[in-house]
Amino acid sequence: MNENTGGKLRFGIFDWIELDGSPASDIYGERLRMLEYADQHGFYSYQLAEHHLTPLSLAPSPGIFLSAACQRTKTIRLGPLVYLLPFYNPLRLLHEICMLDQLSHGRLDLGLGRGIVPMEAEPFGVDLDKSWETFHESLAVLMAGFTQEVLNYEGEYYSYKDLKIWIRPYQQPHPPIWYASNNIETVPWIAQHGINTSHVFAPSSAAKAHYDLYKQIWEEHRGDDNRLNSGVNEPLLGLTRHVYIAATNQQAIAESREAFNVWFYNINYLWDQAGSDALSFVRDFDALLDQGVIIAGSPESVREQVQRAVDETGINYFSSIFAWGNLTHQQVMRSMDFFVKDVMSRVSSGNSDGFNRNKESEQRIGTKKG
Repeated sequence: MNENTGGKLRFGIFDWIELDGSPASDIYGERLRMLEYADQHGFYSYQLAEHHLTPLSLAPSPGIFLSAACQRTKTIRLGPLVYLLPFYNPLRLLHEICMLDQLSHGRLDLGLGRGIVPMEAEPFGVDLDKSWETFHESLAVLMAGFTQEVLNYEGEYYSYKDLKIWIRPYQQPHPPIWYASNNIETVPWIAQHGINTSHVFAPSSAAKAHYDLYKQIWEEHRGDDNRLNSGVNEPLLGLTRHVYIAATNQQAIAESREAFNVWFYNINYLWDQAGSDALSFVRDFDALLDQGVIIAGSPESVREQVQRAVDETGINYFSSIFAWGNLTHQQVMRSMDFFVKDVMSRVSSGNSDGFNRNKESEQRIGTKKG
């Protein structure tokens, strides 16, 4: 499981698999073809959200789609971002994670979270007021199941005694853990444990504050025993952005504006049904474009915008949302092709190697490989 980015900037893909009016089977097929292209052109990871009862997501069980993706790709890493732990029986999820890691021959990135949408949680009987507690108990069960041949766990919500675990993760002791969050209050926990993370829906200045704090706390705790992601020498700190490229700025902005309206309807659907304006901060396309939260334009313009985002935030992982709203498969693939040829190969790491390392600490960490 040990990973060291060495200051290298990696590129990934984030996805919801939205409803766009086409049959679900067609949408799945197009996504798999998109992933075949990404696999062949140097993308590091594909990460799929989990959402329920919303047109935002045709993949409420991300593991099922990822198992298909395992068979259509060879090198790209794959993972949920995130599994909503309070929605699962942790023992069943343990088995699913181990199966996916084995099916992918160790390409699983394990995104974990607790869920924040009340309208999704209520039909599943999930109490969001207790979700942090159930999240941590589920995580403890998973960690025990990854590393113990016989599972014993006693908690307030889950209890298991003398259960023989017959399937193990391919990656030892477990796949790299991710936790996506814009909440700076979560930074101490994720940084202390060296957990990979990603930031979305906020300007670069907010991401920079988030990651400056992360790096400080990570450095303070990098030698701690029993860190959850102890096998990762340099965590991935990601910035997630809607990206769309066309031949000209005018074309890209016009087409992405239309796609944005559909995307916002999808992401806001449950909130709107509940009479909430909680997502009003991502309603204004032009404001998000000006802030760099949406990146759209010609290949040259997008390259400049991505480079600026990397330099301003100190990230080492840039994650693009290529398929969003009602963009057609042809538009998505054209945009990705521009991105591969004109952006990925020409954006430098800038300040993305912002982890302070020295030989002594590297040697100390090197003795703790998972």
